[in-house]
Amino acid sequence: MVDVGIVGGTGYTGVELLRLLALHPQIRITAVTSRADVGRPVAEAYPNLRGAVEAHFVPAEVASLMDCDVVFFATPNGTAMRMAPELLARGIRVIDLAADFRLTDPDTWAEWYGEPHACPQLLPEAVYGLPEVNREFIRAARLIACPGCYPTAVQLGFLPLLEAGLIRFDGLIADVKSGVSGAGRKAELPLLMSETGESFKAYSAARHRHWPEIVQGLERRVGAPVGLTFVPHLLPMIRGIHATLYAQLADPAADLQQAFETRYADEPFVDVLPAGSHPDTRNVKGSNRCQIAVHRPQGGSTVVVLAVIDNLVKGAAGQAVQCMNLALGWDEDLGLRGIGLYP
Repeated sequence: MVDVGIVGGTGYTGVELLRLLALHPQIRITAVTSRADVGRPVAEAYPNLRGAVEAHFVPAEVASLMDCDVVFFATPNGTAMRMAPELLARGIRVIDLAADFRLTDPDTWAEWYGEPHACPQLLPEAVYGLPEVNREFIRAARLIACPGCYPTAVQLGFLPLLEAGLIRFDGLIADVKSGVSGAGRKAELPLLMSETGESFKAYSAARHRHWPEIVQGLERRVGAPVGLTFVPHLLPMIRGIHATLYAQLADPAADLQQAFETRYADEPFVDVLPAGSHPDTRNVKGSNRCQIAVHRPQGGSTVVVLAVIDNLVKGAAGQAVQCMNLALGWDEDLGLRGIGLYP
């Protein structure tokens, strides 16, 4: 058995990790940290875990994690980079679900996250945890930076077209909607049900932190600059990401459906739907799957890709477990074979 710790066990991503890891056949949950609930049974805070998780919350300190083989960080940005160096020095594998190690340039990180990076020396070593791109690097990684939920859906939607040179690299548009759980478990006025219910809005249209992460990922794959406009939206639902992606064809004769089916033929968690389909967020709720459909409206020069994921699973906790499985040499889908909830 592999001993696992979770730093930040009281947020939505943390409890989703607990839900998945509690049923993982090779995992023992050794430490779950919290700053406010030290000593409290985890299952008391989250009764859905009664009978499945026996741990109590422990302080959010490196000393609490010394018996772990793997530590997940389900914390706000800026936490993992302060604790990771000591954990790595002790031979503990680190999987960060926040943004601390996603960007390769420390100056870019400081620009978008508002503070200097605490351990820039580790950025070159961190492996970006998108298995559909970096599977072989993840297998050898000791520090994994899991992608954000928006970047996961956007990159999976654009990659087959960019890699095959089927679309222009400029003028990409990502119009993406998220459920409110993507903002985390916190009491903020804009996230109250009376504020989000029966309403729908864009936010951070001029500048969003996930933009440089998406651009970095796409440019790495094509080896050239990519022009992207990214606009996120908040939907009055709890879970889910729906990405509507637009691009201009470079090859009018391209078989777009075949390009997606070929690119993802061997991917266990990417489901390319039949031609003409429209994926629905409810069909991936609770699962680690991304469902994708591609369209060419009116047979013109614009390509429209529709991609949906559960922001807490393939967009966060599930993808982190997928990366752990790869890094530990296990079957990639171990503990992640659950089917999406319906309705």
